[in-house]
Amino acid sequence: MLSLYDMLCKHFMKGAALALVLLPCVAVAQEQEQVEEPKNQFTIDAELLTRGEIRSGGLPNEEDQPDEKTAKFILERTRLGLDYERDFLKAHITAQHSSVWGQAGKGSFNLYEAWAQLTARNGLFAKLGRQVLSYDDERIIGSDDWTVTALSHDVIKLGYEGHGHKAHAILAYNQNSENVNGGTLYLNGDKPYKTMQTLWYHYDFQKIPLGASLLFMNLCIQGGLEEQPKKQFYQQLLGGYVSYDDGRWSASGSHYRQIGKAEQGVKLRSWMVSLRGTFTPVAKWRFIAGYDVLSGDDNFPIPGEGQIGLMQHKVIKGFTPAYGSHHKFYGAMDFFYVSTYLNTFTPGLQNIYAGIDYWPIDKLKLNATYHFYATETKLTNYDKPLGHEISLSASYKPLKEVEISLGYTFMKGTKTMEALKRVDQDHCLNWAWLNVVVRPRFLQVRW
Repeated sequence: MLSLYDMLCKHFMKGAALALVLLPCVAVAQEQEQVEEPKNQFTIDAELLTRGEIRSGGLPNEEDQPDEKTAKFILERTRLGLDYERDFLKAHITAQHSSVWGQAGKGSFNLYEAWAQLTARNGLFAKLGRQVLSYDDERIIGSDDWTVTALSHDVIKLGYEGHGHKAHAILAYNQNSENVNGGTLYLNGDKPYKTMQTLWYHYDFQKIPLGASLLFMNLCIQGGLEEQPKKQFYQQLLGGYVSYDDGRWSASGSHYRQIGKAEQGVKLRSWMVSLRGTFTPVAKWRFIAGYDVLSGDDNFPIPGEGQIGLMQHKVIKGFTPAYGSHHKFYGAMDFFYVSTYLNTFTPGLQNIYAGIDYWPIDKLKLNATYHFYATETKLTNYDKPLGHEISLSASYKPLKEVEISLGYTFMKGTKTMEALKRVDQDHCLNWAWLNVVVRPRFLQVRW
C-alpha cells in the first residue's frame, strides 16, 4: 500500500511530465501571438473639400474692377495625409493645395503638417514640427479650418497628460532665412510672430462634468524697415476657460487679457469676455444662447468718404483674438476679426446670439442662429449698433467618409456698419454656400 508521500510524488511526477509536454505548446502559442500582434501601423488618407459660394453686397469693388454686386466662385482644398504609429512613436505629414476653380498658376500649395511625437508610459510627450494647435473652444488658438488654407504652426510642444491633468508648453522661433548676415530678420514671414511661448493647463474634475483651463502666451513681433535697426515688441495674453456639460445643460465662459506692446512700441491693454449656454430638453433639440464682448479703442475715428482718418493712440485697447477659429464665433459673414476696419484700430465688438439645433433624422442636422452686433466703445456721430444677422444651415452625412452641408446668411447692417466697413448703401448682404467634404482612406497596413 502506497504511503501518502509516495502518492504525492507519483502525482507530482505525472504533473511534471504533463507540464513538460504542454510547455512547448504554450511557448509556441505565445510566440505566435507575439508575432501576429502588429507593432506598426501605416495609413494614407485624404480630404477633398469643394465649396461653392454666392455673395451679394459687401465691400466695394476696386476702381479697375467691374461694378458687380454679386460674386460667384468655387473653392477647393485637397489634403493628402500620411500617418505612421509604433509603440510610443507617431509621425504625420499632410500636403495641402487650395485654390479657386479656374485659377491659372495661382492657388496655394504647402506642407500643412509635418511632425513626430514621442510619448512615454508616464504620460510625458514631445511633439516636434509643423502642427495644428487647438485648445479649449478654439477662441484663442484653433485650426480655423473653415478657411481653405487653415492654420498650422512650426513649434515644439512638450507636455504631460494623465489623471485628469493636461499641461502643455509650446515654443516657436521663426526666421526669414538661414543667412549669416541678416539671419535674425523676421518680417512678412509665413507665421505672424517671430517667437512664441505658450503655457496651457487643463483639469477635468472627477465627480462633476466640469473642466477648467489656464492659458498664457508670450509673443514677439519684429518691426521696422529692412535698412533700419530691427525692433522687437513683446505682448502677452493670459486668461482662462471653464466648461460644464451634463448632457442636458452645458455652460462655458472665458476671460482673457492682452498686455505688453503692440507694433511700433505702443502700449497694449485689452480684454474680452465670453459666455455661452445650451439646453437639450430631448435628444433631437438643442437651444443655444451666448454673449461675447471684446474691448475696443477709445476715440475711434470714422473718416468720411475718401478720407484716411488716422489718429495717434497712446494705448491700444482693441482686443485681438490671436490665432483662433473666428468664423466659429462672430458670425458666418466673417465681418469681424477676419476682415479689418478702415484703419488699424477697432471699436471692439458686442455679439449677442441665440440659436437652435434640430436633428429630424439620423445624420441630418439643421441649425438657425441669430446675431445682434454692436461696437464696444462709443463712437462720435454714430450709434453703437452694427446690425443683425440670421444664418440657416444644414449638414448631412450619407456615408462615414462624406459630409454635405449648405447654408444661407442674411445681414441687415446699420449706417454705422456702412461707415465702418463700406458696405453697400442698402445695408443688406446675402451669402449662400454649398460644401462637400470627402475623406477617403486609401490604405491602412499593420505589421
